[in-house]
Amino acid sequence: FRLLSSNPRNLASLMEHLSESQINEDVSLKNNPPDKEDTDKDTNMEQPPTSPRHRKVIARWLPNEAQRPIVDDAPVFSPSLEEFEDTLAYIEKIRPLAEPYGICRIIPPSTWKPPCRLKEKSIWEHTKFPTRIQTVDLLQNREPMMKKKKPKSRKRKRRRNSRMGSSKRRSGSGSGSSPEAEEKFGFNSGSDFTLEEFERYALYFKEAYFEKKDSPSVEEIEGEYWRIVEQPTDEVEVYYGADLENRVLGSGFYKKADSDKGQYAVSGWNLNNLPRLPGSVLSFEDCDISGVLVPWLYVGMCFSSFCWHVEDHHLYSLNYHHFGEPKVWYGVPGSNATSLEKAMRKHLPDLFEEQPDLLHSLVTQFNPSILKDEGVQVYRVVQNPGEYVLTFPRGYHAGFNCGFNCAEAVNVAPVDWLAHGQNAVELYSKETRKTSLSHDKLLLGAAYEAVKALWEPSVSCVVKEKNTWKSFCGKNGALTKAIQARLGMEEERLGDLGRDSSLRLVKMEKDFDSNSERECSSCFYDLHLSASGCKCSPEEYACLRHSDDLCSCEVKDRFVLVRYTMDELRSLVRALEGEMDDLNIWASKVLGIEHSDKDQNNTGSVINEEKKLEKGSFDLNINLELNYHEDLKEEVSTSGELNASGNFDVSVEPINLGFLSFGKLWCNKHAIFPKGFTSRVKFYNVLDPTRMSNYISEVFDAGLMGPLFRVTLEESPDERFFNVSAQKCWEMVLQRVKDTSTNLGLPILSRFESINGLQMFGFLSPSIVQAIEALDPNHKLVEYWNHKNQSQSESKDHFISSNCTKGKLFGVDLM
Repeated sequence: FRLLSSNPRNLASLMEHLSESQINEDVSLKNNPPDKEDTDKDTNMEQPPTSPRHRKVIARWLPNEAQRPIVDDAPVFSPSLEEFEDTLAYIEKIRPLAEPYGICRIIPPSTWKPPCRLKEKSIWEHTKFPTRIQTVDLLQNREPMMKKKKPKSRKRKRRRNSRMGSSKRRSGSGSGSSPEAEEKFGFNSGSDFTLEEFERYALYFKEAYFEKKDSPSVEEIEGEYWRIVEQPTDEVEVYYGADLENRVLGSGFYKKADSDKGQYAVSGWNLNNLPRLPGSVLSFEDCDISGVLVPWLYVGMCFSSFCWHVEDHHLYSLNYHHFGEPKVWYGVPGSNATSLEKAMRKHLPDLFEEQPDLLHSLVTQFNPSILKDEGVQVYRVVQNPGEYVLTFPRGYHAGFNCGFNCAEAVNVAPVDWLAHGQNAVELYSKETRKTSLSHDKLLLGAAYEAVKALWEPSVSCVVKEKNTWKSFCGKNGALTKAIQARLGMEEERLGDLGRDSSLRLVKMEKDFDSNSERECSSCFYDLHLSASGCKCSPEEYACLRHSDDLCSCEVKDRFVLVRYTMDELRSLVRALEGEMDDLNIWASKVLGIEHSDKDQNNTGSVINEEKKLEKGSFDLNINLELNYHEDLKEEVSTSGELNASGNFDVSVEPINLGFLSFGKLWCNKHAIFPKGFTSRVKFYNVLDPTRMSNYISEVFDAGLMGPLFRVTLEESPDERFFNVSAQKCWEMVLQRVKDTSTNLGLPILSRFESINGLQMFGFLSPSIVQAIEALDPNHKLVEYWNHKNQSQSESKDHFISSNCTKGKLFGVDLM
């Protein structure tokens, strides 16, 4: 890849090439308004072309009338190699310094040079992308549309693509397209270009416009840009390849499937990985929402613009500049968002009167100098290739491009975003605006993960150096406060409804919103946590604030669905604060076993001391001369633990035998589960299924729940799987391997159909079974021994093989 020469003598040949290569013609917004919907794309025309791509560039630079805004620069950060390793930790580190500006620039270490896949010949020369025509002189100074016919708008939409299919949720304003909604200013659709063609046209336009031997400086372009916006003398139309979805050009970054790209494919700074990093609550969103969890590309030319806006749900955004000329940004801190809106309404009253949600459409620019004069804090960033720009929650931002370039952006949601996200959905409700995300689902997902992180150390003897979620808990933790705030809202709204005591509260089904999006019929508020309904309309629901708007039926026919009672949510808050009784209850919910009502009503006695067999002083692996390669030929089908497949050979290495705990949960009829038992086994890597890696399987004491099973990828300790069932624990590993394989485009092998959890732990390995049985010489674990004795009397033992080599395991003589 190289930029074409900027010598003006190339203009004639460039124009000749453009004419030869262009088959279709654009329809200019101002000079040739489209008569039919299908003419806002390129059309074949016999007349001389009138689109920006073909018309001679008449407008010219007026340097003496420059309107460059004078605003302060936003901070710039240069992380060290060590700081750069953890993306979210670095964002959290700079947040106190950068958030007051709403925007900042991040310059990666000099060694960070990710290859750009867009420069591959098949993409650069042969893959086309759509564009929009932007009339720069109308971005601020334009008359209201009134009854003028509007060109087809290319308003941004967030598309949700579920891993299981597509979802219909869209962001935007309102629920339909009224005649009034049709009368909005927008951008026409332009030509389709390849990157090579777009670079050529962008260079031609800039050289013709500035008529300057040397390329104009950023400051000169900036002054001219704002002159066009504020005091235009000519029409200036440009193209912008904005909001390009992944299916168009793909990402500029290589993905994890491209294993030969090393650190760049797996880095948190790779925008394909950022949204779902551990510690980002977007990791709890199941759908691949285009533009939110899946990056969008932006291919710009001189003067192509991104107008004032905030991110959906007031999320953070991170933008990476892949190549080309600089981008100029302006940012306003979230604390000044309302001030910016007031200032723009004051100076553009007619536009806002016609379209109150004008700022949702991303088609209106406004000079930062005027904002500054109105008391709005506004800051400037110049982003160069290889640099990132980070915007903060509810931070308005806008800008333009200085020439041909390509950037990529995506959203991320560190835990501190939760408070901003809650404010966003409350604001959306007031504005009757659709959401892109279920905020409550993300909030509860983070709480579940935090419960596991808090609870794990209480049952594990292994202390992790880093526990991401634990840091957000405690009485003053950001996550605890977010749950408390949400609890307060629910209590107040239920209290308002509860004035009529005959209104019924009904427990919500777990899959209430799993297969369809549930939103308030009045304001589109998400209904994941609670919903008001009535017998008269079984598929229509309202939020608690609009319960009375749902219908006029009698109260006896109406009800409120709640995912959790207020007592349960209060218990969740206490669990996040570290109260062990509540933590145990919520750990049981998260891991799939519900406490009985009696257990929940007696949380003061959640943890009871169980009779323990004194831990033996076994030496590990003394005189161990065994062949651990066990091939389980026979499948065992039970209602509890096994769903085995006999086509996967398992070699289990015992590490620690543990000691017995006597209780009905510490065994089943197929195996005994010693407390502290640890083993190692090889299986497909959940991060890279093309490799086999070691997993550590362990058994912990979960109090009243009995044993807790954990499987950890040894080389990546953050990859852990918990469950109260050994079978389900390994099924979680298997499902993760299958999901990763699907995401990487790898075939799903037949051996992935099922797995035997007891086998993977080693509880069916004859040598391990014999050593464990020796811990219970008096056969106190009745369920196991009764079944074993019955099996032996009916047929040969399923679990002890005569092929086991004699030796010792943990001091036990093997037969």
